[in-house]
Amino acid sequence: MLNTWYRCAVSMLICVIESFEMSFLLRCSGVKLGMRSVPVATACVLYHHFFDRVSMHAYEPYLVAMSCVYLAGKVEEQHIRTRDIINVSHRYFNSGSAPLECDKEFWDLRDSVVQCELLILRQLNFHVSFEHPHKYLLHYLLSVKSIVNRHAWSRTPVAETSWALLRDCYHGVMCIRHTPQHIAIATLYLALNSYGVELPVGEKEWWQTFMVPRG
Repeated sequence: MLNTWYRCAVSMLICVIESFEMSFLLRCSGVKLGMRSVPVATACVLYHHFFDRVSMHAYEPYLVAMSCVYLAGKVEEQHIRTRDIINVSHRYFNSGSAPLECDKEFWDLRDSVVQCELLILRQLNFHVSFEHPHKYLLHYLLSVKSIVNRHAWSRTPVAETSWALLRDCYHGVMCIRHTPQHIAIATLYLALNSYGVELPVGEKEWWQTFMVPRG
């Protein structure tokens, strides 16, 4: 039987060829709004959890995406104004356009974002705080770097590739299908194998040393 983390790696490869449109919107909005990586990740997880429970045909995905960014900012204590979220999203779909005026259209859209936030909270039973793989990947990278030949490590962008793969995993539902530890190991595994970086052979495989049995 394939190891869970290995199935996670296979799932990640499938994920990167799926449609990126909505997650790309979330990430672009997060970057333009100056959001940190974890709040952006939370927005993506909120979005995928929501549409894991309801049909995409039942709700407007772009409105849900804006509300997820708004809610993620609250959850991760990086509050973003609804006006900024609306204007960034508006510019995404209308490149080069001016910010929306504070007219009836704007206030109707703002009210829709707030109402959709409440809908997301109810659908997720107010479970909106998540553990992400970022801290695990950082720890694993530091641990692997300490045992890899320093010349091999400096010649290959293993760390950069691992972080890029981690960002990509939020494009699809795999970020809600696997544990943060498995995702972190899977990204590191793919990065190491992409550049042919070999780790010293021991009694256990390198990834087994990171797997802590659940009590």
